[in-house]
Amino acid sequence: MPTVAIPINETLLNEARAAARAQGRTVQAQLELWAKVGRAALDNPDLPAPFIAESLIGLAEPREDATPFTPRSAAVKGSA
Repeated sequence: MPTVAIPINETLLNEARAAARAQGRTVQAQLELWAKVGRAALDNPDLPAPFIAESLIGLAEPREDATPFTPRSAAVKGSA
């Protein structure tokens, strides 16, 4: 994918660096995630931003690394 240079506020860039370091991402990947979350939040105002972020991160996860979903009710029945 080609890259494009864009001017960005230094404060935002520093915040992205810190978040990227904490989350194990590149600064570019962090900014792209924030942009995708923001766009999805605007398109889905009823959804909380953390839910949107976790959903987008989960969708980007390789299938073989994903944890299968187990409903809580099934987990409770299995432990009784």
